[in-house]
Amino acid sequence: MDATKTGGDVLFILMGAIMVLAMHSGFAFLEVGTVRKKNQVNALVKILTDFAVSTIAYFFVGYSIAYGVDFFVNAKVLTGEIAMPGHSFAPHGYDLVKFFFLATFAAAVPAIVSGGIAERARFMPQVVATAILVGLVYPTFEAFVWGERFGIQTWFATSLGFKFHDFAGSVVVHAVGGWIALGAVLMLGNRIGRYRRDGSLIAMPPSNIPFLALGAWVLSVGWFGFNVMSAQTLDTASGLVGLNSLMAMVGGILSALVVSRTDPGYVHNGALAGLVAVCAGSDVMHPIGALATGAIAGALFVWAFDRCQYDWKLDDVLGVWALHGLCGATGGILCGVFGQTALGGIGGVGLLSQVVGTLSGMVFALTAGLLVYGGLKKTIGIRLEPEKEQRGADLSIHRITAYPEDDASKH
Repeated sequence: MDATKTGGDVLFILMGAIMVLAMHSGFAFLEVGTVRKKNQVNALVKILTDFAVSTIAYFFVGYSIAYGVDFFVNAKVLTGEIAMPGHSFAPHGYDLVKFFFLATFAAAVPAIVSGGIAERARFMPQVVATAILVGLVYPTFEAFVWGERFGIQTWFATSLGFKFHDFAGSVVVHAVGGWIALGAVLMLGNRIGRYRRDGSLIAMPPSNIPFLALGAWVLSVGWFGFNVMSAQTLDTASGLVGLNSLMAMVGGILSALVVSRTDPGYVHNGALAGLVAVCAGSDVMHPIGALATGAIAGALFVWAFDRCQYDWKLDDVLGVWALHGLCGATGGILCGVFGQTALGGIGGVGLLSQVVGTLSGMVFALTAGLLVYGGLKKTIGIRLEPEKEQRGADLSIHRITAYPEDDASKH
């Protein structure tokens, strides 16, 4: 029975890892559909390369920081066939697929950043930034929350009454990624031609709404692996997480639909806003609380992205700070509201702990984003030269466009 249970857990978390891996194609197509045609190839190559670099950085450095576990032992030890003092691995390679699952989460951070810095960032400096973020920055905060290392969660429990609760990463993944992206966007500056001299916005509409919608759909479907499989074992999996994810998703869609007056880009991102926000409390909220969380996040995303573009002159191309940074932080706090038993939740969460933990993640991530991208800006440079930016990252970096036959026919 133990072997059957462990084998089932291996398959369960492996399916989750595959679903979150598929979400990275969603990140890619969401960016492809949003950027201009001359930058579509760059979006695809960035997301794939960032995933590969993230996996290497997390395997050799990041996972050990987060959980105190490394893989520098015999494969028989890794799969639990033989025991070794100081290295405890579950049978059937469960801990190996657990790494795979959590690595897909870690790789979401540079994928989030990618959307904010699109169309004007140099390629190799972003690869270096990815290695630093996933090898050092992200796993440090992950260690505080999910790894429960360094005594931080113990302090929360003793001083604030409850541990900081983030079941599937509203703050650990999304808010951290979004606030790092804000630092990167500030260091990069706005795209050439984004604003007139008087400060008024020059429209740069999405290049392909079907691709944008495809990306949003792939992300939405994969999110049920992101959230439900965060239980990590079959016996702790909960249908409540699945239903709450669904309710938050539709809440985000409908509120974004109303607030944006049926704008397709906002509607599809509204689904993602709801899903981002519900991650933290998806295991403790009542479905109506999850619906409210999603609706708040969908409306907040539309408002914040508009303010970034029109009022604050912040050229965050995909609105990743609004979507992941702000909605993720909102979800972390709302977990402490709608998770309360008085509002139909399961309980075991505290609003003060959620506020302090969320604010800590925001400050940590923004500081890290400014330091990493500020340091790279001063040393090797992070922005494309003006002529390359105007030509487009596809030709300037990858020497091919997304539609080479069409381009050839013009000459």
